[in-house]
Amino acid sequence: MAQAQSHSEFVLRRLHTLAGVVPVGLFLLEHLFTNAMATTGAASFNSAVDTIQHIPFLHFIEFFFIFLPLTYHGVYGLYVAFTSGYNAGQYSWGRNVLFVLQRVTGVITFVFIIYHLWTTRFSGRAPTFDMVHQLMSNPAYLWFMVIGVVAATFHFANGLWSFCIHWGITVGQRAQRVTAYVTMVIFVVLAAVGIEAIFAFTRAA
Repeated sequence: MAQAQSHSEFVLRRLHTLAGVVPVGLFLLEHLFTNAMATTGAASFNSAVDTIQHIPFLHFIEFFFIFLPLTYHGVYGLYVAFTSGYNAGQYSWGRNVLFVLQRVTGVITFVFIIYHLWTTRFSGRAPTFDMVHQLMSNPAYLWFMVIGVVAATFHFANGLWSFCIHWGITVGQRAQRVTAYVTMVIFVVLAAVGIEAIFAFTRAA
């Protein structure tokens, strides 16, 4: 019984890390770079959104390849965050800090995504530059977005490090150390892209 439970938990954790990288991670990248179109003007952003809105079977793709994996990754991630112990004696102090931050940013990101989707995708109309500009005119919403983007990009980048270990891509200490540096560079770049896009929306069209 315990062995069967251990095997099922192993599978669930593998699916959790896979969902966080393949559908959810790719969605994050697409979302960041679509928003980054705002840095070149309202017309560029609106055109990018319009292109996405005309993808065939968009609702089917969103539900099965974004919302379902996102829900699974988020809900199971919350379960892991609140039930798993902290590896105080297993890793270095720095790695333990990142371990804790991964779970904290996971909770923040989950709340951030739900609220962000509620105010944009599920608002009843396709997002436009003017719509997002109005949302960003509220300082509380603006800084909520900044915190959310930083949390989401860190959670994704640091999650790549764990993904590489869990899936046997990086097995040695040196490979894991190099990957840690690479993923932190990815975090800084993606966070910068996201924050630049946020403040692009504060400028009038």
